[in-house]
Order: sequence, then C-alpha cells, then structure tokens
Amino acid sequence: MALRCWRWWHWSAWPRTRPPPSGSTQSFRQQFSTQEQTPQICVVGSGPAGFYTAQHLLKHHSRARVDIYEKQLVPFGLVRFGVAPDHPEVKNVINTFTQTARSDRCAFHGNVVVGRDVTVPELQEAYHAVVLSYGAEDHRALEIPGEELPGVFSARAFVGWYNGLPENQELAPDLSCDTAVILGQGNVALDVARILLTPPEHLEKTDITEAALGALRQSRVKTVWIVGRRGPLQVAFTIKELREMIQLPGTRPILDPADFLGLQDRIKAEVPRPRKRLMELLLRTATEKPGAEEAARRASASRAWGLRFSRSPQQVLPSADGRRAAGIRLAVTRLEGVGEATRAVPTGDVEDLPCGLVLSSIGYKSRPIDPSVPFDLKLGVIPNTEGRVVDMPGLYCSGWVKRGPTGVITTTMTDSFLTGQMLLQDLKAGLLPSGPRPGYAAIKALLSSRGVWPISFSDWEKLDAEEVSRGQGAGKPREKLLDPQEMLRLLGR
Repeated sequence: MALRCWRWWHWSAWPRTRPPPSGSTQSFRQQFSTQEQTPQICVVGSGPAGFYTAQHLLKHHSRARVDIYEKQLVPFGLVRFGVAPDHPEVKNVINTFTQTARSDRCAFHGNVVVGRDVTVPELQEAYHAVVLSYGAEDHRALEIPGEELPGVFSARAFVGWYNGLPENQELAPDLSCDTAVILGQGNVALDVARILLTPPEHLEKTDITEAALGALRQSRVKTVWIVGRRGPLQVAFTIKELREMIQLPGTRPILDPADFLGLQDRIKAEVPRPRKRLMELLLRTATEKPGAEEAARRASASRAWGLRFSRSPQQVLPSADGRRAAGIRLAVTRLEGVGEATRAVPTGDVEDLPCGLVLSSIGYKSRPIDPSVPFDLKLGVIPNTEGRVVDMPGLYCSGWVKRGPTGVITTTMTDSFLTGQMLLQDLKAGLLPSGPRPGYAAIKALLSSRGVWPISFSDWEKLDAEEVSRGQGAGKPREKLLDPQEMLRLLGR
C-alpha cells in the first residue's frame, strides 16, 4: 500500500542517452555507459562493505547512481565505532570513503532504518539493484548461567562505549575491580585488553570519548586474563596486536611455558608463515629470559595481562549478595582432531577465576533485516552465491552479512569488490529489471510520509566539523558527538 506514494512517477519522462555509433569497439566500462538508462543502485549500510561496494560500482560503471542508506546519523560503521582509538592509521580509509560519498553520482542517507522506516521490497521497487551491506550489529551470547549479572558485558558493547556508539553510552562499566576476564582470543579481545591497561595519558590525544577516558582514569583494573577454549595454535589475533600487548607501557605479560610445550616442533612442519611468526613471538615471550632492560621494565610494571588456554566458560559466579559478577567458572578442555577440525572437549575438571568484570568476545553476529530477505540464523549470514542473494534476483550482499564476521578491512574490500563485479555482470547480461527506476525520489516521498528525515553527507560534514572543533581544545583529533538529539539540533532539525 505504501508504494502508491510514488506511483505518480512518469516513466516516459526519464532521460535517455543516444545509442553508440554502430560497429564501435568499447571497453567493458564503456559498454555500460551507452545503456539507455541510468542504473539506480541502493546500498544498505555505510561501513567498509557498503562504501567499497559503492566505490566499485561507481568506478566501473560511468552512469550508475548509488544511494547509501544508514541507520546511524553518521557514516563509516565499524571504522568509526569499532576500530580502536589508538589505531588512527586504520581510520585513514575514511578519506577514501569521503571521496566516494562526495561523488555527484553517490548520495548518503543517514538516520534511515531499513526494515522499519522503509522495507527491502520497497527499495527493490525503486532501484534496479539493492545491496545489503549492514554488517554484524549483534554479538554471540555465552548462553551460560550468570550471563545477565551486572559486570558482564559483550566486548562489542564495551567497544561501542569507548568509541562513542550512541546505543552504548549508558553502559557505565564498573572498573573498580582488580581483575577482568575477557572470553575469546581474537583481535577485539586484545583491543579491549589494551584499552583497559593502557595508561590513560596515552589515550588523551585519541578520539576516545571523554566519558570513557574519565572512567579509565579512575579504573582499578590491574590484571586482565584473555581466555580461550583451545590452544596457542588456534588463537585468532594477529601479530601486530600481540606485539602491541607485549610492548604496552606499564604492563607485563603472564604466559605459562607449559602451555607451549611441543609447539616449536609443530610449527616447523604444519603452519603457514604468518601463523608461524605469531607462534614464534608467543614462544619467545613465554619461554625466553628477557634482556636486562626488558626485565627491568616488566619488574616495574604495575599492571599485567595473561593468556589462559584450554578453558571454556561454564558459569558467571555471583557475589555473596548475588548482585554482581564476582568470578567465572571455567571448564578445563583438551583438544581433539587436527587442523581446522580441532575442537575443545571438556575433561571434567573445572577452575574458578575471581574477577569483577567479564567481557565476552566470542564473535559478532548479523541479524535478519527484513522478513522478505532469506537469513541463515545458524550461520548468521544471508544465503548467497558470490554475493547474489539466493532466489532473489536483483538483491545482493557484501561484507560480514555475506560471509560472517571474519577478516580485516582489506578482506571486506576484496569481498565487496567481488559483489560489485557480480552485480555489474548481471546488469550487462540483462538480468536486472529493464526500464528506468525512480531511485531516491520514490524513497524520499515514502520517508517523508512516514515522518523520517534523512541526514545527507553535507549534514555529516557539518557534524564532523563540530566534532573536530570540540576536540581541538583538548588536543584530540575530534570529540565525538554522542547524542542523536543533539546532532539533530545542531543541524536545525
């Protein structure tokens, strides 16, 4: 019924281009430019997957128009809300995304929740193709008793808290305890451990929120345990993040040499080079006597972090009054199987680890976006073949919702370029709807009728300038705006 809002669109009024001279030879890109219509393409999500998909489409089709829809008021997804504040070099990709957004064939529409404000079928009616690139906005639950206790958070929410994600600003983690436990051994786990243990003065010139920095200044956390179900060979973090932890000022590593027995022989034979280098760094740190300077540094450290292997969470233990987390019960595991099939099996033994803060970092998870779109709840992805959504012509996906929450930004870039390539192949083969489509003109009318007011990229640039201005006084690159209502007021909404 809502679609009637734009049925007035007069298809015959759509501008057409002159056909190419007969017999001309043209490149793949040029062939597209001679089509009679302007392909209207919509991308849902403005993180790396969304922007890289848009970038590929704009680069390889000279007439394509791309509209990027985003539920937040601001763009850039996990680059803004996921990348650690002390990794500013990773955020430089925002410069590339900004150039894409400024293209006269690209438009950003923030503050639009697809699946609520506008449905995927409505987008499909308005565009020749729709690409779902909305990422993984949820976390995998522990599914153990005590998970709901105060003091237990997902690492995703904790990262959102210190990075200024509006929905996580009420988190208020209590950092008055001595020991924190992080469940999971990936890069996010190491990011969280590093932020908890970094001397606050080292974070003052980053874009961490002032509220988070204030809480970290008051923090009494001295020890962080990073716990994994399997062994050293199965850790998911990378060497850069491990090296940062080893060299973190004012901290020392706690690694049990017994955890690494026999590892040297195993990595000689069966491990790819990047993993071998990672294992060698772990081995050296755990088993070799440090030099005099490093030994002195560790001896003077007031904080510590450690890796615990072959431990699986069984229960969050409550305090005596039952009001908050006071520890975690871990099942001791052993490994069965080889290679990728290696899995952790409980031995029957358990151990209790006292702590006042538990952070679950066992993976992000995508959610279904719209009842019309197929979704694999077990795998947490949209079923697809090379980015083409199964049994839904004209619908595509890229990034984490396509392949699962794995890899780094460059992995997402490659993945998104591939989806863009598949879409353009389908367009060239005549597999997408023929005839003009109204694109944003139709969706704008729908949103207006529903009281939704999108945020443009020029709106974002005003908010960006305000953030940069607020940060300058404190010597920060920016002070992030945290309240959507304040953002709207600054834009005169």
